[in-house]
Amino acid sequence: MDERLVWADAVEQATLVTNGKATPSELVDQAIARIERLNPELNAVIHERFEAARKEATGSLNGPFAGVPVLLKDLGAPIAGEPHHAGLGVAKQAGFRAPIDSFITEKLRAAGCVILGRTNCPELGTTITTEPLAYGPSRNPWNTDHTTGGSSGGSAAAVSSGMVAVAHANDGGGSIRIPAANCGLFGLKPSRGRVSPGPEPSEAAWAGSTIDHVVTRTVRDSAAMLDMLAGEMAGDLFVAPPPSRPFADEVGADPGSLRIGWLDHPAMDGFEADAECAAAVGGARDLLDSLGHRLEEAYPVAMGEADFTRNFLVLITTAVAQSLVHWSEVLGRDVSPAELEPDNQMFQALGASVSGTTYLQTVLWFEAWRRRMATFWSDDGYDLLCTPVLNMTPARIGELSEPILGQQKVIQALQYTAQFNVTGQPAMSLPLHVTPDGLPVGVQLVAAYGREDILLRLASQVEEASPWAGRTPRVHA
Repeated sequence: MDERLVWADAVEQATLVTNGKATPSELVDQAIARIERLNPELNAVIHERFEAARKEATGSLNGPFAGVPVLLKDLGAPIAGEPHHAGLGVAKQAGFRAPIDSFITEKLRAAGCVILGRTNCPELGTTITTEPLAYGPSRNPWNTDHTTGGSSGGSAAAVSSGMVAVAHANDGGGSIRIPAANCGLFGLKPSRGRVSPGPEPSEAAWAGSTIDHVVTRTVRDSAAMLDMLAGEMAGDLFVAPPPSRPFADEVGADPGSLRIGWLDHPAMDGFEADAECAAAVGGARDLLDSLGHRLEEAYPVAMGEADFTRNFLVLITTAVAQSLVHWSEVLGRDVSPAELEPDNQMFQALGASVSGTTYLQTVLWFEAWRRRMATFWSDDGYDLLCTPVLNMTPARIGELSEPILGQQKVIQALQYTAQFNVTGQPAMSLPLHVTPDGLPVGVQLVAAYGREDILLRLASQVEEASPWAGRTPRVHA
């Protein structure tokens, strides 16, 4: 195996192809070999398309990522005629295949990427660990007894272990940032409307809280991928303001001296701070201070409003109820709630009981709440907010998937991320902390809506000051 290619990021791989120092077939063949060697232990890739990828690598490839191998999460970004199961046992049993390509798939191919397969995810993406009954758990490359996080856990395991440099992910309550935090990666959740999920209807799901992007090892890969994936498509419900220049140009740019508020404990009453996650914020605070930023203990007061969790659950549960209707339609038969996993059975029952009036009232509550949140950036004058990603270090396999009790632990852990899905603000996880037993812990930074530029400038500054690219997990290429 060519050692140049094992840990080369996507930008470097594309440059090697452009300069004639590597071929797309070399990139693809070696990535496939890494997947075949590592996947039996990690269970990151659940649908292989290796022969199709090899054929595509020998064809005419153009674009900024010509020949670069990637993986797609098995939730969103469908490929016409290929498996797309969203973690559902009923879809797997039916051998369901997607009817159309997504815009994301089209953009990846137009950029020259070669898709090697699809990665594992929890059923319907409704939890923060990747342990679907249909496909079994993905395992954390740093310690395989622990979760990758979710819902983009298969993608995070694949990138962290070195199978590929970049993998598709999406985020409805933390599902890019949480796996990135658990697996020692960089994970940027873009602003609402930055990446179009179409053409299949999906933007109204979770009241616009979901967004697609990727998980990567380097900041520049994330920025370059966002340049390629971003942009309005015809009929989009949400559209983010266009950037003033390419996101890739923000990498290495001086962020200046930023005013950053920090929070190292849950804002909601009744929850204690995880000591390691609080320590991660403390370390980040010291690093940011040394880089010339102004750190203050401050956060949006609305983060601590007790009604947030109750209302967010309305979004999740009604989405699960709607998903059951959707899958009944596409599979051509009534899918029973009993065919879902236990927690999703509970969510479906709760969602089916929500009236249209209650749902609309919830959406309107969030509109007022978003305005209360936004004042931290608009009126109080903060550039960024720094928090833990989770209120829990990477859990052991089974700890978060246990019916009912696992959900209580999920709520305990999920204190910092879902708020910024509802506000639509860009947020990122930086791999800045490691526990004494060697597990990664992420630190979250959040910017005002539409300001991915600030996040990318700061992220590249931090990446240079405290490099993480040289760290490799126990299970790696």
